[in-house]
Amino acid sequence: MKLLLVGHGKMGQMVGALAPQYDAEVAGVIDPMSPLHGGGPDAERWAGVDVAIDFSTPDSVVSNAVTLARRGIRLVIGTTGWSQREAELRDAVAEAGVGIVVAPNFSTGVVLFEALVARAAELFTPQAEFAAFLHEAHHAAKLDAPSGTALALKKAMQQAGFPRPVDVSSTRAGFIPGTHTIGFDGPAETITLTHTARDRTAFARGALAAARWVQGKQGWFTMKDVLGVA
Repeated sequence: MKLLLVGHGKMGQMVGALAPQYDAEVAGVIDPMSPLHGGGPDAERWAGVDVAIDFSTPDSVVSNAVTLARRGIRLVIGTTGWSQREAELRDAVAEAGVGIVVAPNFSTGVVLFEALVARAAELFTPQAEFAAFLHEAHHAAKLDAPSGTALALKKAMQQAGFPRPVDVSSTRAGFIPGTHTIGFDGPAETITLTHTARDRTAFARGALAAARWVQGKQGWFTMKDVLGVA
């Protein structure tokens, strides 16, 4: 599997370091800020690339991904903060007939955590005295707040039928890889569910697993599809 790394910050570098464990070879890097930058998404040297893994910036995601999709390259996108242009990318992927895996968080634990959160929200729906809250914490360099994962968790709660507001708060400090806490607070008790990432390797490994899975597929997918979670 030949990979193209779009974005070569900490996550892109980690994906590249772990790629050999997934029988993958890094063909090159698209990142004007990196000394390894090999050109834009239309560069001839990307011919033969199977999958592009994007951990770049919200402003660059769609323009790069649209061009790569039209070249027949499958996509794995972990960058968040660009959802307002999702329809544009969906159209390009459908027209090109390629596969794409989009996830705000590629951690296996987070995908399963979301399923647990949805079930908890369903159970608390008829308990009108319980209010819900969501808090997420990440490193100081993370650009978007709330995190894409937090927004996905809130959406999962709403889709499960939780009818009351979900108060969302964020922290950006230090080097926190990522912590998400869902809470249900009643008159005399509180229940919390928390997922804590100890380091970023869980995200890089999930992205590589998604890249391996999406080969030969057509359509728009999430990590739930990759992991077979209903």
